[in-house]
Order: sequence, then structure tokens, then C-alpha cells
Amino acid sequence: MKILFFGPNGSGKGTQGAIVKEKFNIPHIETGVIFRDNISRGTDLGNQAKEYIDRGELVPDSITIPMILDRLKQEDCKNGWLLDGFPRNLSQAEALDSALKQEGIQLDIVIEIVLDREIAKGRIMGRRLCVNDNNHPNNVNIDAIKPDGDRCRVCGGELKTRSDDQDEAAIDQRHNIYYDTETGTMAAVNYFKRLSAKNGGVPKIIELDGRPGVKEVSAELIAKLEA
Repeated sequence: MKILFFGPNGSGKGTQGAIVKEKFNIPHIETGVIFRDNISRGTDLGNQAKEYIDRGELVPDSITIPMILDRLKQEDCKNGWLLDGFPRNLSQAEALDSALKQEGIQLDIVIEIVLDREIAKGRIMGRRLCVNDNNHPNNVNIDAIKPDGDRCRVCGGELKTRSDDQDEAAIDQRHNIYYDTETGTMAAVNYFKRLSAKNGGVPKIIELDGRPGVKEVSAELIAKLEA
């Protein structure tokens, strides 16, 4: 089960990814983790990426995609994987699709959490991060996962806020990229939808309504993955 996972910031994508990882015993692969791992190990690609990062520049796809492919070919990915955080735009979708085909890797499923932009923004600003585990769901704007005062509803740990979660301009900038249907992340989603239509439903497209609570969304997701 080889999966690409899309959803705007604030859609609960990280939480749902953790649930899929646990349920199907496949690694939840995030591009930020791949970068940090390669840089910490001093790989050739990691050293190249660090040069761009240190200059405050975006790491080019010619470095990012080989890092991703290397990760997807590791032993723990032999039964599948869930890739989160890439591609972020249309050109990256096209490049990743081409690279996967060259490696003979079949993409099975594309998951998209669909959520209105204003709802997503409100969820971001209400998000609270547990110091013990960032995947513990806590959000002051969602009744189902509202924390117990200033403590984590799961483990009782201390809660923090990310400064950029309270920065409306930063949120708008991230969402401008995601909701862009011409060249942004939504354009990437639509690329794989067109690919699926052209190839008789491969990859399988799973759309989820992101408005209900975590349990309702995860139940729909698991049911569609098992169908």
C-alpha cells in the first residue's frame, strides 16, 4: 500500500497519518524528517541540501526527489509507505510521478482531506502541541479534542503553541500555496486525479470530508482503505 497524502494545514493530516501508520504498519514518511536525517548523517544529498537551507533557499527537486526515493527503497517500506508533505506543487507532482515510474514503484493510493480554507485557518490558530508527543490531538477550537485547560487531553503533558500558528499572515501564505489550483498543491492533487482517470482508477483516489471530528474522519479513511 503506497500512499500519497494531501490536506491543507489544519486538516488533521498528521493525526490521520499516524492512525494509518499504526493500523497498516507502514512508515509515515515526512519530507522534513528525510532532510534532517540526511543532514545529520552527512550524506552527499544531505550536504547539498544543507547548503541551500543555510542560504535560506528552497532545496531543489533534483536533491529532494532522490532523497525521497532512497527512503522509499529502505527495508521498512517493502510493504508500503505513506508519503506526507511532498509534492507541494504541480511541477513536483510531475517530477515525482516520473521518478517513481523510472524506479518501477507503483503508486497505489492518493488521499485528499477536503476542508474549507477558513475552517482550516481556525483550526491552525486553535492548535496546541503536547511537549510529550506532537501527534496528541489538542485544539481549543474543536470540541472533540479540546484540551483539559492548559494540559494535554491525552497524557496531561504541558501544551505549547507554535508562533507561526498564531500568525495569520504566515497561515495565509501557506494556504495560498496549498489552495492554488494552477501551480500549487491543489494543482498537484488534480494532476494525480487526472492520472487516475486516464489509468482506469490507478492510483485510487480517496477524498475525505475534513469537517467532522478525528474519529469520524479516521473511520471513513480506514473503511475506504480497506474497501
